[in-house]
Amino acid sequence: MQLDFLGGAREVGRSAVLVDETLLLDYGAKPTTPPSWPLNCDPEAVVVSHGHLDHVGGVPALLSGEDPPSVHWTPPTHELARLLARDTLKLHGGTPRCPFTENDAARLGECSVEHGYTESFTVAGYEITFYNAGHIPGSAHVLVDDGETRLLYTADFHTDDQRLVSGTTARPDADAVICESTYSDVDHDPRASVERQFAQSLSETTVRGGTVVVPAFAIGRTQEVLLVCNAHELDAYVDGMGVEVLEMLTRHPAYVRDVDALRGARTNARVVTGRDGQRRRIADEQTVIVTTSGMLNGGPAMTYVPAVADSPLNLVAFSGYQVEGTPGRELLERGSAHIDGRQLRASARREFFDFSAHADYDGLRSFLSSYEGSTVLVNHGDRCVAFAEELRGDGYDARAPDLGATIRVK
Repeated sequence: MQLDFLGGAREVGRSAVLVDETLLLDYGAKPTTPPSWPLNCDPEAVVVSHGHLDHVGGVPALLSGEDPPSVHWTPPTHELARLLARDTLKLHGGTPRCPFTENDAARLGECSVEHGYTESFTVAGYEITFYNAGHIPGSAHVLVDDGETRLLYTADFHTDDQRLVSGTTARPDADAVICESTYSDVDHDPRASVERQFAQSLSETTVRGGTVVVPAFAIGRTQEVLLVCNAHELDAYVDGMGVEVLEMLTRHPAYVRDVDALRGARTNARVVTGRDGQRRRIADEQTVIVTTSGMLNGGPAMTYVPAVADSPLNLVAFSGYQVEGTPGRELLERGSAHIDGRQLRASARREFFDFSAHADYDGLRSFLSSYEGSTVLVNHGDRCVAFAEELRGDGYDARAPDLGATIRVK
């Protein structure tokens, strides 16, 4: 089995792996400014692990030809991909930053084939099976079997429970594993502890007369943060595409941990429907605002963050990983970032709360302990090479392919 690493190799973002030049696993965007995309390819079929931009954002660009590939995913991933395509067109459509058109995005529905977990299907000569990856609703490990070699593409996964989804327990037999490594040098604090610290910091900020802006990814993180706010009796506003995602996920109860809790979080949150004038007024209300985008590269956060930046009473509470080179990473680390066309310096406090939906070091090692005799190919991380070296030191056949590398496994 030949694997071509077209993206996501020794980096976070634009994941894409081509199997035998016919089957494509993911095709995402890297959320830099401007976005970057995987290397070109012309697959027979595409299998998408989950509905985050860095794994699915480029799929419409593959559908412009006369004979587009079929696209295979879970039902939530299909809906999320269409939302993301629409959002990308809104932000970048008609510019070199966007590699697809509205017509390409419209073909997502025509080319889509939906599958549930553990329901094997055949495409491009391979037997494919999805397993719950515990990352976001609809996220999947992808098992690819050509009759001789079984390849497990972990994609993004978490081994611990979150409020939104339960952790992965799937460990299908595999000869080779492509394993993410986002948090390969991190030990997550216990989620209950993170929640307590988060709730305390938000409550103290508002009691002292400040406003909290929580930049959150629209898919997964917004809903997780709202579940936490509701559980800790924190009033909150919610703004951006995360609202539509929340309402969509309530229609897929089989893919969330507790749909009643999710509906309760939706009821607790006040949805912002107005324009920037309303947003600026809300920013003065000594409240909590959960808003996209999670890395401050678009969305209503472009209004809220500048509105609260001048006062040290206020707080920008980051809830997710900030990719290097994004405004979110710059603001978190340096207190200054290029936001909404200008360089913004923040007197507001900045804090990071590790609500990660990825496995940490212990989670990765626990997962990979089931594959000690398999070839392990490390991707999707800032330290892929170092993690592969650590695995080799413990007896694994492990390596970290570079971007554009071709690897043969058997």
